[in-house]
Amino acid sequence: MRVVGIFLLAAASVLADAPPTPLYLGGYSVIPTPQKVVLQGGEMRFDANWRYEAGALAKHMAVRWLATDLREFHSMVLRPASGAGAKTVRLAIAKDTVEVKGDPELREQAYRLRITPQGVEITGNADAGLFYGVQTFLQLLKRAPDGGLRLPVATIEDWPRLALRFLHWDTKHHQDRMQTIKRYLDWSARFKANMIGFELEDKFAYPSNPAIGAPGAFTPAELQEIVNYGLERFIQVVPIVQAPAHMAYVLKHPQYARLKADGNNYQSCLCLEDTYKLIFQMYDDLLAATKGVKYFHVSTDEIYYAGIGGNCLEPYNPVNRSLKWAEFAQRARDHVVSRGRRMLAWLEYPLLPGHLERLPADIIDGVMGEQEYIPIENKKGMRQLAYVSMQGAEYLFPDHFNYQGAFSEGWATEFEQGMAAGRLRQAYETIGKGRVWKANPIGVFGAAWDDSGLHSETFWLGWSAVARWGWNPGTPGVEQHAAEFMNFYYGSRTTGMVEIYGMMQRQARSWQRTWDRVVSRTRSPGYGTSDGKGIGTQRFDMTLAAPAKPQPGDLAFQPRFAPNYAKFLAEARARSAENEQLLHLLAANLLRAERNHYNLEVFTALAEFIGHHWDLIAGLADAERALERASAAAKKGDPRRAVGEMVRAHNAVEGLEREGAERFAQLTAVFEKSRYPKGREVAGRKFVHVFDDTKDHWADRTADLGYLHAPERSIGLDAWRKDLSGIIQTYAKKYNVPVRGLGEARLEE
Repeated sequence: MRVVGIFLLAAASVLADAPPTPLYLGGYSVIPTPQKVVLQGGEMRFDANWRYEAGALAKHMAVRWLATDLREFHSMVLRPASGAGAKTVRLAIAKDTVEVKGDPELREQAYRLRITPQGVEITGNADAGLFYGVQTFLQLLKRAPDGGLRLPVATIEDWPRLALRFLHWDTKHHQDRMQTIKRYLDWSARFKANMIGFELEDKFAYPSNPAIGAPGAFTPAELQEIVNYGLERFIQVVPIVQAPAHMAYVLKHPQYARLKADGNNYQSCLCLEDTYKLIFQMYDDLLAATKGVKYFHVSTDEIYYAGIGGNCLEPYNPVNRSLKWAEFAQRARDHVVSRGRRMLAWLEYPLLPGHLERLPADIIDGVMGEQEYIPIENKKGMRQLAYVSMQGAEYLFPDHFNYQGAFSEGWATEFEQGMAAGRLRQAYETIGKGRVWKANPIGVFGAAWDDSGLHSETFWLGWSAVARWGWNPGTPGVEQHAAEFMNFYYGSRTTGMVEIYGMMQRQARSWQRTWDRVVSRTRSPGYGTSDGKGIGTQRFDMTLAAPAKPQPGDLAFQPRFAPNYAKFLAEARARSAENEQLLHLLAANLLRAERNHYNLEVFTALAEFIGHHWDLIAGLADAERALERASAAAKKGDPRRAVGEMVRAHNAVEGLEREGAERFAQLTAVFEKSRYPKGREVAGRKFVHVFDDTKDHWADRTADLGYLHAPERSIGLDAWRKDLSGIIQTYAKKYNVPVRGLGEARLEE
């Protein structure tokens, strides 16, 4: 997504947060914040003596959800009313109970919730409204000091400001298990999200072109099962198809190689009719497997090379490129509309504003990539999504929060400085008062790109924020949202969760920063970038230089690791102490959390993995110091001491290698509880791994999860140890010194 400048906010432009909401000040929490709340004062007890009354709606999803969440979250069984006298939760649907102007979808999602000492009434304008009213009721239940549940005496009238609230599931580098996806849909529903942008790429088995689907990809029946599960929860699972750009998942297969634009592995050629035939076959496969969904996302993302190559008759230039771009969007729109869907697309560079006029007005612009599009779209009556991103280039954990003061000695990369506001703040600003409001937005899109392979459990704070501010833009502020999310997602007994997220972010950014960047020797340069063919194509890898080794014979030694990595060592010392504190906090909250324990398990595995990195940096410096002592002992004529120090260095590094492998294996095992192994083989069919020609996605560097461990493996510590072992043996034999304990790996203190 080439969206330049939308998210980099100068400090002076940041809006002040909305004040805390009355419900929040009263100790109650609801995500999203309702539009109208009237607190009558006081609160009431809610217990197992209450009953519910639903009439003909007894089997409605809202009623079933009420019973299920009361049982699972509060161990309470709510029974139907059987006579007069009992306090009752009454559920009903009555058209226009809440008056809402605007899109019909807004009215259908509205509800009224009345809470009095005599009873509770939840009334929706339509099915979705009743369902959302139940979500608000359930979130309002507060655990009192005596262990009972309390509700505020209040009247709430609520409806969304934006009709479509998209959460983005990008699965280009992983495939979630079915039970994981259903859990994600449940939690999306609790936050009142009603759209999932499901970026499947090769994780769907395309019947028309079976070679495209990865081994074990979701079958049409499985995808329809996911769609139906979502529709029951008033969520549409909308397919996102990357085409004609980002098509390495297709073009890597030999039978489609002829469709490459100018021979690159990134984009298919839009001057070949067979390209359209293939893409539209893929569309039809997904349309058939997503019955009941009203939308289809044609990902016109980063089509940098429309009209390039020997198959094209017109010269490749900005005008003809834009015309080819517009032609594809027009034809794609006609195809999906003819099949009963409304098209969403990324309208962005390199589409020229003048050619936007050619596109039909019913296309929803998912990103509004250029400022110049706004007056044209307003004139045409087009609708837009407020696009925000919860992740882009970060490794291991997203940048949810403000960066100010997060770095040792002001040490931050240019990217980190640009991201200083934090993604939550950027989302708050963009959805609340971004340029999309100069147009006519219909929804919000909360992207969570899989480019760096982050686990989806790290996205829920951001996803919930997007759903929240899509419902009620600008309310509440970032700090209140974070606090309420922690309370709801983990339960009220957890402590210090905001601090845990901040530590996870600092740990991940420090991990990402404390590696050398070197020109890759294993990955060939790419095809180009948005700036043009052949520009910005060099690939870089993360690594560290191994410690120096003593010279054979006299053990002459010149240290290099500690002097060269003094800044990394200082960072490691600071972050190691923080990492230990983080792990203690996570361990404590694993006991306190009432729900979503797996989320904390993922965080713990990530923290352990990062913590090993601090051990690695410090341990390699310690090993080098041991070799320095060995050299000094040799000069003093003490070969026994020299051998002992070299053995100490060898074994310490061996212990670090073993710890690294164990932490990586632990992380892999935890990740794969919720997702299938990356790049797996199924029924003898192997995954075909190939690079995207223009994008340097970290998660795409290996077919499996090995990209996480690759920086450490690239140091070459195994070869380093073998060399050192040879030096030890030769030196010890020369001076007739016994070698004891070599290879007894341990981490030295």
